[in-house]
Amino acid sequence: MSEDGSTEAGAVKKSSLARRLVTGILGAAVAVTLILSVPPAVGFVIWLAVFAWAAAEFVHLARRFAPTAPLGGLWLWIPSAAFAGFFILRPPGLTGDPVALMVVAFAPVAVAAIGCLLSSHDMRDAAIGMGLTAFAIPYFALPSLALYRLHLVDRWVVFLLLAIVALGDTAAYFFGKAYGRHKLAPMISPKKTLEGSVAGFAAAILATAIWSQVRLGEVRPALLALAAVTAVSAQLGDLVESVVKRGAGVKDSGRALPGHGGFYDRLDAMLLAAPTFALGLWIVGFELVI
Repeated sequence: MSEDGSTEAGAVKKSSLARRLVTGILGAAVAVTLILSVPPAVGFVIWLAVFAWAAAEFVHLARRFAPTAPLGGLWLWIPSAAFAGFFILRPPGLTGDPVALMVVAFAPVAVAAIGCLLSSHDMRDAAIGMGLTAFAIPYFALPSLALYRLHLVDRWVVFLLLAIVALGDTAAYFFGKAYGRHKLAPMISPKKTLEGSVAGFAAAILATAIWSQVRLGEVRPALLALAAVTAVSAQLGDLVESVVKRGAGVKDSGRALPGHGGFYDRLDAMLLAAPTFALGLWIVGFELVI
């Protein structure tokens, strides 16, 4: 019985891994095709739609621990903030002024958060809703803006960001499963290991070094430093989603992507990595990669 059970469990794991690999490869192919073939404005709309799907899964999770929290307004506020930022960033007025972007694009954060207090009779859920709303608007609106800004600079810069996130996540997953011994954050995500985290970090740096050499003809230290910060942000993004799922008491945010769960599961790292990478390039100068 035990042997049969072990065999069956092994078969299930192999099937899950196969689905994960197929979904990951198809997703990467679609993402690269979009980056290389569609205009930045069209890419922005597509990215925003994908992140909006992830936001819907986030709201579904949040309702598990705050059933009456007034979160329906996020359907309006997230795209409103994103499109406000889009019109600031679009050419010819492409100055990338972060102050103007924050004021115009995310003024809705305060209005939406305060509105939660006025639209709920349950003060506990209203308070939770206020916090979740203030968090979710920039959390889900900023990544599409960051990817749009990077796309305007150079399509291959977006490709680099995807490589940092995807290869780092893949290396962390497989290396952690094979050699992981020390828990990274046992209270948040028991399966993540320090060894996997280090492997993911190293993979992101290596991918950036290769990209820099091929694309720029040299390995630039500033770009490696930015990749390091972005890789850390990606891993933190993964942990943030783990906190949300643990609070909701679920394993996956959805079932849209076989082997990966939902869109929120697949994009959790990108939610923090994309704004970090775009901001870092703005700080060091976009000419670094042009």
